Amino acid sequence: MRDKERPEIFTLADGIAALKTGELVVYPTETLYGIGADPLSAAALQRLFAVKHREPGNPVGLIASDATTAFFFAREIPHAARRLADYFWPGPLTIVVPAREGTPPELVGDDGGVGVRVSPHPVARALAAGLGRPITATSANPAGMPTVATLAEARATFGAKVKVYLEGGLLAGAAPSTVVAIDATGWRLIRPGAISERELAAALAEGALK
Repeated sequence: MRDKERPEIFTLADGIAALKTGELVVYPTETLYGIGADPLSAAALQRLFAVKHREPGNPVGLIASDATTAFFFAREIPHAARRLADYFWPGPLTIVVPAREGTPPELVGDDGGVGVRVSPHPVARALAAGLGRPITATSANPAGMPTVATLAEARATFGAKVKVYLEGGLLAGAAPSTVVAIDATGWRLIRPGAISERELAAALAEGALK
């Protein structure tokens, strides 16, 4: 019988296996702890929205292992999106691009876009690589509640509702990822974050000169 005072220690392999069976995984990113789920599993997305108390219509962002798989759900990849991906990934930049037909609606915003980033955190990238496609990247806290800084706080919040918890140490104080939407008409800043609007504009201007 497992000692309840000493929580089970999970491995990366445990996390990948859980994702492949439609379960949830709490894992570290470069900013905060996130909750990972297979975005192609309807059961996993249902679990995710239930534990988050998240309202439908509030899309879930994704984390990918690399730029090649990041645009798995993209209908098109504008030049500006490729430019920013090459310049800032891995890094705290979420790029929203037009979603392809058949993308789960839980991932798609009112503008028809799906958001993804390539995290510099090795655990986040390894989970996505193990699944073979992006994983969900919503923060590990119920909607409207403060973010958690430690894995112990996440365990206390979600308990057995999450299958696997992967340790990443103290994750407090980091700015959230910047979110930028890009389509054929141009780009716009959706949420300020770790990368400034000026840095985005400079990267795009530099790319235009090449």
